[in-house]
Amino acid sequence: MCGGSHPVGSGTDTDADAVGGGDAVPSCPSASVKVSDADELEDALDDAEPGDVIRVADGRYDDRFEIDRSGTDDEPIWLCGSSKAVIDGGNPQKGTVLALDRVEHWRLIGFTVENGQKGIMVDGSSDIVLGGLTVRRIGDEAIHLRDGSVDNLIVGSTISETGLRQAKFGEGIYVGSAESNWCDVSSCKPDRSDRNRLVGNTITRTKAEAIDIKEGTSGGVVEGNTFDGSDLVAATADSWVDVKGNDWTIVGNTGTTSPKDGFQTHEIVDGWGTRNRFSGNAAHVDGPGYGIAVTPALGNVVACDNTASGAVKGVSNITCTE
Repeated sequence: MCGGSHPVGSGTDTDADAVGGGDAVPSCPSASVKVSDADELEDALDDAEPGDVIRVADGRYDDRFEIDRSGTDDEPIWLCGSSKAVIDGGNPQKGTVLALDRVEHWRLIGFTVENGQKGIMVDGSSDIVLGGLTVRRIGDEAIHLRDGSVDNLIVGSTISETGLRQAKFGEGIYVGSAESNWCDVSSCKPDRSDRNRLVGNTITRTKAEAIDIKEGTSGGVVEGNTFDGSDLVAATADSWVDVKGNDWTIVGNTGTTSPKDGFQTHEIVDGWGTRNRFSGNAAHVDGPGYGIAVTPALGNVVACDNTASGAVKGVSNITCTE
């Protein structure tokens, strides 16, 4: 084993500029394990130990993979490759290309994930960094954090071409679970996938929202992302970002083209969809709604430094706060 911890924002990053007050795509340490085909990759994941740095050579890895071993706080496990290292699930109609199941302390950096019903599924996991990835050609959602997945970071990644199986499930990033799925996912209790950070990602050509934040989640950050809603299907998605959780910070994002609004909040479950704060966002809507639609107002805050263009109804339906 070799390598070790390179905390996000520690100054070791070379693949992306720092965003989000220190969040950046971390650089991978020197490889301790090198793989060049699907069998070798499966073996490396099955045998991974804290501190391992798995380097995936450029090429195609035609299979679906699961991660079920954990690193430690001091020695995370790294899975690294360039965008030319492509993990291909084979069919956007079925399967999850890469699943993380109740693990901690992983750094997944740089490679491409494509052609599955789900792209990357993170269940019951924490301190996972998904950095500089390309996730594309996905049947439903590209990246999903659920079942109590907390304190994770999705940073500097490029997400596109989702909803190829069902448009209404084609989110770019999905955090938590809808109330209708709580009994399946989180023992009939709210899915508290809390304190997750979505920073500096580029999300385009999604059929559903670029980012969907579900009821039951709290305390996350959506910062410095770029959205293009040109492919949104208006019958099932009418904003880039939909916030149904509590106490989220949505700051410094830029979006273009939406069927209705740029950003929205909703109260799906009593007590949820409140105390979210929007600041410094630029909404180039070119649609009939608002830059930021807060429904109902509850304790949500829209700062006066948000801007909107091409939004027929204006910046927001509530008075801004200095």
